[in-house]
Amino acid sequence: MQLTSFTDYGLRALIYMASLPDGKMTNITEVTEVYGVSRNHMVKIINQLSHLGYVEAIRGKNGGIRLGKPANTIRIGEVVRALEPLTLVNCSGEFCHITPHAG
Repeated sequence: MQLTSFTDYGLRALIYMASLPDGKMTNITEVTEVYGVSRNHMVKIINQLSHLGYVEAIRGKNGGIRLGKPANTIRIGEVVRALEPLTLVNCSGEFCHITPHAG
């Protein structure tokens, strides 16, 4: 399976935050420097992970980002399904692209 760079870096960001000591926060700049990805791309990723509840983003002088839930409760499959633009094939009646056309 090939993942988009969005999902790849999203997983990497979660792994990085999970590796931090308990209670320690990081920031987007630090994560972008670790993985060499553009800051704009990482902002979009962290924003999406925050909306999904995987990341907690705290604004302000003492703000930053950290995991939004315990690392041992985050399932990689769930994260991939939430981040990947997966589309399902419509296999109802004559619309199925998998089965041969009987014509």
